[in-house]
Amino acid sequence: MRNFLIFTFLFFITQTVAGSAASAPKTKTIYISSQSGQRVSFGVKRLFDGLVKAGYQVNLTVVDYHKKLPKGIKGIVIATATDKILASQLPLSIKNKALTAGKEGFSISYGQDGTLYVVGADYSGTLYACLALKEKIAENQKLPTQLSITDHPEMILRGTCIGLQKPDYLPGRDVYEYPYTPETFPWLYDKELWVKYLDMMVDNRYNSLYLWNGHPFSSLLRLKEYPYAVEVDDATLKKNEEIFRFLTKEADKRGIWVIQMFYNIIIPKPFADKHGLKTQDRNRPIIPLIADYTKKSIAAFVEKYPNVGLMVALGEAMEGVGQDDIDWFTKTIIPGVKDGLKAAGIKEEPPIVLRAHDTDAPSVMKVALPLYKNLYTENKFNGEALTTYTPRGTWAELNRKLADIGSVNISNVHILANLEPFRYGSADFIQKSVQAMNKIYGARGLHLYPQASYWDWPYTADDVKGRLLEVDRDWIWYKEWARYSWNSQRDRKQEINYWGKELADKYGVDLASGKAILNAYEESGEISPKLLRRYGITDGNRQTLTLGMLMTQLINPFRYGLFTLMYESEAPEGEMIIEYAEKEWKKQGHIGETPVQVAKEVVEHGKKALASINLVKAPKDTDEFNRLKNDIYCYDEMANFYAEKVKSALWILRYKYSGNVADLEQALPFLQNSVEHYSKLVQLTENTYLYANSMQTKQRKIPMRGVDKTFIHWKEMLPVFTNELNHFRKSIDSLKSIKGDVIAKITPYKPAEVKLLNENEGYIIDKNVAVFIDTAIQIKEVAAQLVGLRGIKQAKDTQIKEGTEIRFSTQNPVKLLVGFFNQKDPEYLAPPQLETDASANNYGQSEIKISNALVLNGYPPANVHAYSFPAGTHTLNLGKGECLLLGFIDDQQELRIFNAGLDGRGKDIDWLFE
Repeated sequence: MRNFLIFTFLFFITQTVAGSAASAPKTKTIYISSQSGQRVSFGVKRLFDGLVKAGYQVNLTVVDYHKKLPKGIKGIVIATATDKILASQLPLSIKNKALTAGKEGFSISYGQDGTLYVVGADYSGTLYACLALKEKIAENQKLPTQLSITDHPEMILRGTCIGLQKPDYLPGRDVYEYPYTPETFPWLYDKELWVKYLDMMVDNRYNSLYLWNGHPFSSLLRLKEYPYAVEVDDATLKKNEEIFRFLTKEADKRGIWVIQMFYNIIIPKPFADKHGLKTQDRNRPIIPLIADYTKKSIAAFVEKYPNVGLMVALGEAMEGVGQDDIDWFTKTIIPGVKDGLKAAGIKEEPPIVLRAHDTDAPSVMKVALPLYKNLYTENKFNGEALTTYTPRGTWAELNRKLADIGSVNISNVHILANLEPFRYGSADFIQKSVQAMNKIYGARGLHLYPQASYWDWPYTADDVKGRLLEVDRDWIWYKEWARYSWNSQRDRKQEINYWGKELADKYGVDLASGKAILNAYEESGEISPKLLRRYGITDGNRQTLTLGMLMTQLINPFRYGLFTLMYESEAPEGEMIIEYAEKEWKKQGHIGETPVQVAKEVVEHGKKALASINLVKAPKDTDEFNRLKNDIYCYDEMANFYAEKVKSALWILRYKYSGNVADLEQALPFLQNSVEHYSKLVQLTENTYLYANSMQTKQRKIPMRGVDKTFIHWKEMLPVFTNELNHFRKSIDSLKSIKGDVIAKITPYKPAEVKLLNENEGYIIDKNVAVFIDTAIQIKEVAAQLVGLRGIKQAKDTQIKEGTEIRFSTQNPVKLLVGFFNQKDPEYLAPPQLETDASANNYGQSEIKISNALVLNGYPPANVHAYSFPAGTHTLNLGKGECLLLGFIDDQQELRIFNAGLDGRGKDIDWLFE
């Protein structure tokens, strides 16, 4: 009741101001129940303001148990269909329409006496009904005299995401480890920013907000059993508690459910230091001490914040698939939630969202659902990018399987590594994507990442004094996804008019110009998805598409850890560049979307986008329009850069088969053109963007490794592409002068002196040598560079069941060479993969050093990765599965990356550019 009195007081103030501002205002009375919750109160306040803006004098009447609605009032009655006071006084047909609409649904209609009834199926439905009526009033500049609307959302959960993350690591910390402090996240404590963001969410009918962090509990509470685990001082802990309560309260009144995400298993640094543990270790088994700490942390969090949901990531910081995932979820996390509910005296289960990333979610859910009913699953839509609205293959099958479990599956539009930093607003692409979520995946929820700069939130990459807020710049991104997650079946022609008007209003232009801006968005919106799905290495954020790609990444993608799922599931059926070139040489037919086709299409999209944006002159919000226009020019130059480089790549790959230098000469002008287009892209971005990619750590690998915030801007990449071109010219000259292939000189590897601390049997690498302790399998073929190294035998059966551990000491920095079999098989150890394991480059091991370097009898070829270690004593734990420990070399040993070709697929031609 106290909150409601405050609410009516605010109305009184607003009413007084409105009455004095107009000479003869129209009058309307709003009737609401004294039992209206805070969501309804928030909606009524929004509607009230909308009426006042349209020139109405508004009176508010609160109906309680002692009053009844007067007859023939011709006012506005706002109620929830199940309201204890007003439900019996509502017209039955209108009330039933609202109830039939279902969760968050509503009905707005005039009764026979001229009263306008605004009725929701629940509190959120009534809130949304108020917002819908306010929008109708704004559209007509008056309250419509005829109105009949019944509506409800298509997707059950419609959420946005904010990462409490940073572009780089904190000192002494690992990935995802960011305690909540004013120094690290000053914006976290900005209440005005939170209100602004939450207002954007409710205006767009979002009902869930995901907060992402590695381990938030040690920033939000202190455990009596583990008081030393807290990672912030007392004053900061108090601030964190206060802002979290503020956020959850403000979100709840807007119908928004706050969901705290956390990775597993990550522990606080003070806790780890005290017990001599690493904060995260993917290959560490479940330890009772860590399980107890985590369980108690979750219990304390649920007790303190019972209305906050939890989102659980079992992958990345745990070994991806296996019994440990099931045990951790069902024996640590769920019991922790239940303990917290018991301590708080609450029976209703808060929702838990299981992230399907890097875990066998169907198996986990099968065991978990009998223990806890209020479970959801979440899975990526197009990986960490936006590539297609026609997903297929195994990824689509997994999503359908999750949807069939019996709980709601949420589709996650994640990171958008191929879009940042340029603006994106293709309503057509987004509408079709939401339709795909529904029809192909069976998803009933949306989890939306910021369109760009996730790691640098709340700011964008634009080089603007004072920085731009991402929520302001990317307004259309949030609005489009929200509109179609509410209803994805809207008529396309009407949508063109809708968005044309939205853009016309924003920039102060006519409808035709608004539609031209929309067309520029939609033409440019095809470019990045098509480029990545046909030319890219990965859908993950280790690749920044807008920075370009090296020629070796186009002609030898497997060397860079090609993520084949992107081509198999997150793209229409088609061909990679290397497949297209091989078929051309063999004179075979092509299938589906081809590299040549995409090269032509993206250039055409760029031309059309430019033609549309150049039709418009914006008298309003001119600075932002000019930034948008510059982005369209950037898209065009990027499209031409890739198109020309792909043309060059196809001639270079032809040389791989023909050996004819003339093919390389055909490639040269196209490569020259690509550099010229990239130079123009540098000019367009040099003074307009601070960076291309917001993740600026060693995890970023494509086109260049991004350690210490390097290679984050186009001007840093232009010398790389220029050197690539110059090296290619020299290679052609060399080939022409010697009339034959150039065989690059490769320095033989020399064994390094290392003391092994666990019992291991050694062997000298060569043909016909056994490599396992418990089987006689021998080396069939091996690259000459590896012959003579001292390999370390392992028991094959032990590797499969328990994993591989090696302990050693060294007086000098060394590299350990590890062979990973080039085939997916449960018995083979998976190679380091940053798409699923954020620690996959902690030792510099993510990149293949020698492709197809060794073949065992009856095995697929093995690729060699290198793990770097400083002087000292070390323990390396690898996951479960067979692999080869090929010995140690000096850390300064030159490792020229190449393809040994023992897979029978042809020679290495990367030397043309290196």
